Amino acid sequence: MMRPLPEDLGPRFSVRQAKSAGVSTGRLRRTDVDKPFHGVRVVSDATLPEELEMDRWGRALGPAERAHLARALAYATRMSEGEFFSHITAAVILGIPLPYLLVARSLLHVSVFRPRRLPRSLGVRGHEAKPSLVTATRDERSGLVIATPAAVWASLGRQLIDPYDLVAAGDAVVRTWRVESPLATLADLQTAVSAGRRVGVVAARLALPRVRTDSASRTESWLRLTLIDHGLREPERNHEVFAGGIYLGCVDLAYPDLKIAIEYEGAHHLLDPEQWARDIARYEGLRAAGWIVVQITKAELFDQPAVAVQRVRAAIRRRG
Repeated sequence: MMRPLPEDLGPRFSVRQAKSAGVSTGRLRRTDVDKPFHGVRVVSDATLPEELEMDRWGRALGPAERAHLARALAYATRMSEGEFFSHITAAVILGIPLPYLLVARSLLHVSVFRPRRLPRSLGVRGHEAKPSLVTATRDERSGLVIATPAAVWASLGRQLIDPYDLVAAGDAVVRTWRVESPLATLADLQTAVSAGRRVGVVAARLALPRVRTDSASRTESWLRLTLIDHGLREPERNHEVFAGGIYLGCVDLAYPDLKIAIEYEGAHHLLDPEQWARDIARYEGLRAAGWIVVQITKAELFDQPAVAVQRVRAAIRRRG
């Protein structure tokens, strides 16, 4: 019969911790223990801590983010003093939205300050950080040591190929809409991009003027930027609509003076029928109050943006 592991080890632990707890080398080779990194063991059926199943804005993590975060939690058991997560890994820990494939294909990013040696392990990319550009801090939700949010965003200028994604990441970092406090302020981002030379800083400097504090999602940011870059004026974000003293709802983007609401339709209507039913009722209420509701799909936004813009232009023409 297989001897159970000590409960106080938890689902993720280093080999050193296990041996200090009296676990034999043979026990650590059994099939109920995975070996994601040298010197690290994870119980095969380990799950994410419940408090990390959702991001700090209440959205469920996607499969790529869940897998990357699980790897970070595992690697943290063998991290030495002075190591901290940075770049894409720190962004995932903070909940900053990134493209799926970028997260799915990414190694763990771990940084150190001189004169410490770069971390070396299969599946890990080491970075040498400059104290003038980066400060490490402990993330309250996960307990992991990471670069500060402003420094993380500035470091993504090289990682995020599409400038829209860099703006969307910045929107998440400084978001004040329906949150207790932002991860960082616009002033913090400005300080980060002005601190000195770093890879990707030019892209971050170009993106910063387009970052907004009241954007609620990556797709909403993409839709806003798409409309602007096709010649339309910037719409208001998360506009709350009232008619006759009755609250009709909050719309993603809006031209209130024209009573035009622009809504992004993701996969929630397939995954959450109740939410979809509430959205239908909200749209009916808006239209009854004289609003034009333009619903933009994922395919239109990412594959045929000109079609999405044309539909918004048509609504504007209807208003004369």
